[in-house]
Amino acid sequence: MLRRVRLELARCHDFPAGSAAHGYELTLPLATDGTLDRELWHKHRSETRFRRFWGDDEAIGQVAHRRQGWALVFDDGGEAEAIFKAESHHFGAGDYVSIKERDGVTRTFHIVSVV
Repeated sequence: MLRRVRLELARCHDFPAGSAAHGYELTLPLATDGTLDRELWHKHRSETRFRRFWGDDEAIGQVAHRRQGWALVFDDGGEAEAIFKAESHHFGAGDYVSIKERDGVTRTFHIVSVV
């Protein structure tokens, strides 16, 4: 089933309390156990989108499965971002996920909602 997942920046050096103004809204193909479902992604590829919000900046793109694993591919053609260990990751409210962003920094995000 396709689910809307909201990620917010977890506590880090620059944001000791985390930040609700920095994160992602993803439409993900999730199996009943909360893991990414590659078959479902194949069926709904065009619907698996994301929005990255970073303060006043915003970017959008496609959630993709590549040879290297799951990635966020920006519509502007910029560098894709890798979701760390996405194949085995559980996407549930309260969990955490790490993303290696376009600037080369891996940041951790708190999953605040899955609807």
